[in-house]
Amino acid sequence: MSRLCEGRIAIVTGAGRGIGREHALSLARHGAKVVVNDLGGSVDGTGGDLTPAEQVVEEIRAAGGEAIANGENVADFEGAGRMVQAAIDAFGDLHAVVNNAGILRDRMLSNMTEAEWDAVINVHLKGTFAPSRHAVAYWRDRAKAGEPVSGRIINTTSVSGIYGNPGQTNYGAAKAGIAAFTNILALEVARYGVTVNAVAPAALTRMTENLGMGQGSDEEKAAMAPHWIAPIVTWLASDEAAGVTGRVFEASGRVLAVAEGWVRGPSVDPVDDPEGLGPIVAELLAGARKNAGMDGVPGSPPQSN
Repeated sequence: MSRLCEGRIAIVTGAGRGIGREHALSLARHGAKVVVNDLGGSVDGTGGDLTPAEQVVEEIRAAGGEAIANGENVADFEGAGRMVQAAIDAFGDLHAVVNNAGILRDRMLSNMTEAEWDAVINVHLKGTFAPSRHAVAYWRDRAKAGEPVSGRIINTTSVSGIYGNPGQTNYGAAKAGIAAFTNILALEVARYGVTVNAVAPAALTRMTENLGMGQGSDEEKAAMAPHWIAPIVTWLASDEAAGVTGRVFEASGRVLAVAEGWVRGPSVDPVDDPEGLGPIVAELLAGARKNAGMDGVPGSPPQSN
């Protein structure tokens, strides 16, 4: 029986640990050849070590799969291009890019430094743009040459970005940007045979263990294990997912859901006198759904760090 991603070639960024590691292992189990990318830095993005990526490659090879390690910085435009080319050179093609690499530098905005803002935006947002840009150019050129294309970009957003979480204006802004990037790029590349989706994971990893996710019963911890995110990513990377694009999926050991994007709520005719807007805005808000909390439910209280 053919496996779900048999013969497909995938890049997974930030794949040395946590959620990315689970993505790489799952894709390999389902027949994909995997480029395991990881800079090997700390949670805040400093430092570098190829060892975690190499260890995941060893796991995949020990199980009979094919993989190579890659230590490029995904936020470096030229480095991202080299990573994409490495996949093509090693395995002869490219079918999926899973943009998973990320860092945290949480702080309330009044105390956040410019460096903390820039670092998070750079790794998450530019680190999604750069690999995607090079992959899309490759697939576009193949499509224009009349060759078949079955491309997949799978981005990593967050409930912190699409719903909001205090103390994470940098991280949440980057993740909200990734959700918008996903929607727009899906519209741009459909003609090339490429789909673009995103996953908003909730899992206990070294990035989240200090955010309260490391507490609770063994059952609660099991529900937050990172392997729960890999099934939807593996499926989205497959040929089966050809008809799904521009969507954001929430994934954890507690739920698999489709997040609904911004939609127009109650509306009125245009108003040209600001002094008359008070009761009009009150009426609009009374008829509108409240913003969702971190659980995705409109009107639920926000989570505080």
